[in-house]
Amino acid sequence: MKDNVKKISILLILMVLFMPGLMAQGAEDSKSVWDSLIGFWANTGFANFEFKYLIMIVVGIIFILLGIVKHWEPLLLVPIGFGILIGNVPFTPGYQIGIYEQGSVMNILYSGVIQGWYPPLIFLGIGAMTDFSSLISNPKLMLLGAAAQLGIFLTFIGAYALGFTPAQSGAIAIIGGADGPTAIFLSSKLAPELIGAIAVAAYSYMALVPLIQPPIMKLLVPKKEQLIRMKPPRAVSKSEKIAFPIIGLLLTTFISPSAMPLLGMLFFGNLLKESGVTERLAETARFALINTITILLGVTVGASTQADRFLTWDSMKIFILGALSFMIATAAGLLFARLMNVFLKEGDKINPLIGSAGVSAVPDSARVSQEVGLRADKNNHLLMHAMAPNVAGVIGSAVAAGILLSMLG
Repeated sequence: MKDNVKKISILLILMVLFMPGLMAQGAEDSKSVWDSLIGFWANTGFANFEFKYLIMIVVGIIFILLGIVKHWEPLLLVPIGFGILIGNVPFTPGYQIGIYEQGSVMNILYSGVIQGWYPPLIFLGIGAMTDFSSLISNPKLMLLGAAAQLGIFLTFIGAYALGFTPAQSGAIAIIGGADGPTAIFLSSKLAPELIGAIAVAAYSYMALVPLIQPPIMKLLVPKKEQLIRMKPPRAVSKSEKIAFPIIGLLLTTFISPSAMPLLGMLFFGNLLKESGVTERLAETARFALINTITILLGVTVGASTQADRFLTWDSMKIFILGALSFMIATAAGLLFARLMNVFLKEGDKINPLIGSAGVSAVPDSARVSQEVGLRADKNNHLLMHAMAPNVAGVIGSAVAAGILLSMLG
């Protein structure tokens, strides 16, 4: 009994001595946990949320749905749309996770856009996929690709009139070529501060080709001319196909050396395809390489549209100018095709519907020419003919970008 009393007494004494310290430690621990919870909440997307992020998230979801449901350039719209979601999750700066935070993973991947080395690799893959036979067999159709570049130069004037600098105006104007890699390449050199808006606008209008072009085509091309049937393209020899990228490179880059990174890779990729002895390299360029770069390009371009940087009046003006540029380019190709027919003999006339393919949205704009032509005459197939101005448009927009870069850079 005495031992029990003694043990209880010692326990009470210890409690009296140490309880205040334990209570203070418990209070400190509770405070530390509370501070941690507050810090955690402050770093969540919910705590940093603003309405402008919701706007961009909705835009990203729309891009994804257009790619999946409508099949409008899904290889572009799905990665860009998902990138928009990534770029517009609100966060606390300083953790090196944002695309504009130096040293972050997204920033490192985005350097391929900012420094302009994704576009030449895309052009390498395009060259390895492209058959220039229709253009070689009917070289005069190259003029339609050149005519479509009118949208670029008229938009340059419009952008300058709206208060953009000459360099910024040149970067915005190239949207009219409907060539995303070219737009990124030029804006990375002339106006890197606008690259996000320009890239998204260029790729958006490329994807919207099936929506934008048909009304313009029906408006500017009379029904009678929509029914014109063209002679089948002549067979092109292998030696012509091999010579074309070599001659094409020398001719275009002597005119516009500044376009060498794009045109050099385009024609090199085509030579890999046509030579017949580098099939492994051509296979890599048109599948593994271009697919990898398209993923990186799409996601990082989308992620660059952070609401606080993207939702500006300048971005809105860029989208409006881009739409006008694209429509002018389409109209210029159509009207120039009609003008060419004035000087061509009966039997050699071209269907003006292929003029809209002069914008370099390959191969969508050529497919639109085919679809509109089939609506007018279900037996009139224009796809092979339309591919000539289509690939000429790719070359033309790259040459135009080189000219603008040499003049404004």
